[in-house]
Amino acid sequence: MTADSSTPLPAGALAARRALAASQRTVAPADNHGRRIGILVVAFNAVTTLTTVLQRIPRDVWENVEEVVVFDDASHDETYAAAVEYKTLTGIEKLSVIRNDKNLGYGGNQKLGYRYFLDKGFDVVVLLHGDGQYAPEVLADLYAPLVRGEADAVFGSRMMIEYGGPRKGGMPLYKLVGNRILTAFENRSLGMRLTEFHSGYRAYSLAALGKIDLSRMTDDFHFDTEIIIKLKHQGFVINEVPIPTFYGEELCYVDGMKYAKDVFRAVVRYRRTVRGGRAYPEFAEYAPTQAPARG
Repeated sequence: MTADSSTPLPAGALAARRALAASQRTVAPADNHGRRIGILVVAFNAVTTLTTVLQRIPRDVWENVEEVVVFDDASHDETYAAAVEYKTLTGIEKLSVIRNDKNLGYGGNQKLGYRYFLDKGFDVVVLLHGDGQYAPEVLADLYAPLVRGEADAVFGSRMMIEYGGPRKGGMPLYKLVGNRILTAFENRSLGMRLTEFHSGYRAYSLAALGKIDLSRMTDDFHFDTEIIIKLKHQGFVINEVPIPTFYGEELCYVDGMKYAKDVFRAVVRYRRTVRGGRAYPEFAEYAPTQAPARG
């Protein structure tokens, strides 16, 4: 289930192992505490990285989770074929591979995945990216607080210093500055104290997700911001855990300026909605009146 010892490790795996060794941290036990855990692997044009991401999932995590599902978002490359081939060669029954008929977008792919696990009655879902940017080696750290009943959502933070911080992991300076500016704005606007709003490495209680209206949320990259806003509004407990930072040669499909604008806009639309100014569709359930605004 894990990578063969004779197989050369990809740069991301080597970086994660070095960060773990340097930090002297021990990853949380993979025990599921009787909870049904699913791992949602979102993938788009990830043919060069997806197999190694699956290989890097620790053996004890494979043993404790019930299902790992790759949702290929109508990739233009052979991502789906690579995932199917990996399942065939390894014979891992817990691995499922689904290809969307059309591209749903980053947020849309997540919504489909969460509905999949909700419909099957799972307790916990972990979001893992197929591009190798986030370390599967620390998966158990993400879901451990959930299966212990300590939180409703857990976010991996690259800004926490336990693994050396974002710059040591290769985060470009402009991304670090932008991340911190946006996070400061969001914390101040929402009354929160997160170290990072913009990591895509997350785990959720499905009982919590089941109480959130995902249907009118964006299909774009700022879906991750909208879901934080909704978790906060509805009083769910959010924890953060440190994760290693790794920036390699993976393709980035995020337009940074558009993303920043969308994040700012999401916060403004939420605040206007709860203040009774306009009931924007994605937050309409929080409005003093239920009449949705246009746009």
